[in-house]
Amino acid sequence: MPDELPYQTLTPDLILDAVESCGYRCDGRQYPLNSFENRVYQAWLDDGTILVAKFYRPHRWSDDAILEEHAYARELAAREVPVVAPLADAKGETLHEFGGFRFALFPKQAGRAPELENSDTLGWIGRFLGRIHAVGRLQDFKHRPLIDIEGFGEAPAAFVIEHEFVPEDLTDSYEAVVNDALDRIEQCYERAGPVRNIRLHGDCHAGNILWAEDGPHFVDLDDCRSGPAVQDLWMLLSGDTAAMSTQFSHVMAGYREFCDFNAGEVALVEALRTLRMIHYSGWLASRWHDPAFPANFPWFNTQRYWQDQILALREQCSAMDEPPLELDY
Repeated sequence: MPDELPYQTLTPDLILDAVESCGYRCDGRQYPLNSFENRVYQAWLDDGTILVAKFYRPHRWSDDAILEEHAYARELAAREVPVVAPLADAKGETLHEFGGFRFALFPKQAGRAPELENSDTLGWIGRFLGRIHAVGRLQDFKHRPLIDIEGFGEAPAAFVIEHEFVPEDLTDSYEAVVNDALDRIEQCYERAGPVRNIRLHGDCHAGNILWAEDGPHFVDLDDCRSGPAVQDLWMLLSGDTAAMSTQFSHVMAGYREFCDFNAGEVALVEALRTLRMIHYSGWLASRWHDPAFPANFPWFNTQRYWQDQILALREQCSAMDEPPLELDY
């Protein structure tokens, strides 16, 4: 079992001392940013510069896995893809240790949420995702996991059931609908045909895209993994089938300027959405020992939550039975 209080000793003084251990001079100001898996802070330097310090959750990733994330981000940045990459010290190191915590420093990137209802915005994001994936295809991850049915579906579902997070009177219903969903996910993969797993951003939702005057900037590769290219695309879509088809077509119009796309992967959109739902419940359950989670997710692990999950998964089973999105590009 991981530490019950993984960040108990991460004090304000330790945060500033950690930043200064990398050769910077802080002016004493710091500000926590929204993050639950890790702990992330803005730290002001004497010259007015703001750095972002990310302290990694103990026991989650190996050093090799974190360094692989850093290498991917810096590879993208070196090719002028707008990804916020970790800063290297004079020795070229990006992963540091202080006070028992591993951490990395990043430049602060200003920006706002992208307007995903705008077709030009979707095309712009599509172009940069095409560039990210063109680089992602050049080599494989060796230490980062794969987005697959076992890791994102079977394992988290088993965790919440075995650790009795699902109320007893709902356990049979939840287990039945999860098994039904997993069967349909496998069918979606069969319809998709051969799928190539490439290096991905892995968590490319609107909250991890900052929009500035010069366009999108992609942040937080903490969840970068290997998987099908469509994993980085489907989270940009919302609304009914017709709306999502139109949005996907706008994304693809930009994406295909820089990278080919296997149209068969469109059959995975609802399958990947379903896997994310199952994985999310397992993630919350696996972190429930951390006091930050009950405090910030009070609706989790309630009777109503699991009732809603059963209903949502049933709806996803129906969605996976529908024909895939039609693209016009």
